[in-house]
Amino acid sequence: MKIIEGFRNFILRGNAVDLAVGVVIGAAFNNIVNALVKDLLTPFIGAIAKVPDFSTMTYELNGSKFLYGDLINNVISFLLVAVAVYFFVVLPKNTFTAKFRKPQPLSTKQCPECLSEIPASAKRCAHCTQPL
Repeated sequence: MKIIEGFRNFILRGNAVDLAVGVVIGAAFNNIVNALVKDLLTPFIGAIAKVPDFSTMTYELNGSKFLYGDLINNVISFLLVAVAVYFFVVLPKNTFTAKFRKPQPLSTKQCPECLSEIPASAKRCAHCTQPL
């Protein structure tokens, strides 16, 4: 029963539960991002390039078929996913958190006499002994 107790403690730790929730949310979010890329961004690129799908592009050498068009599709898809995640998730999140972040108090200040960095609570400079 010691093994079951240890497993229960492991599962109920905050990190394991947070990780499980993150994986589930990530999987659901993956579907949203893929739909955004597949349904909106890829057709837009196809309209500009006049080739909506590169997967038909192949090269044959000594009976071996190289699907370089499929590689192009996957690279474009990866870049579009990265752009979508950055502009629709990362950038808004950073903007939102920056609005509510409190400014950190300064831990150091500059000595007016010798211009060296000293602790903010110092009453005298350690380098030039100038009273502050």
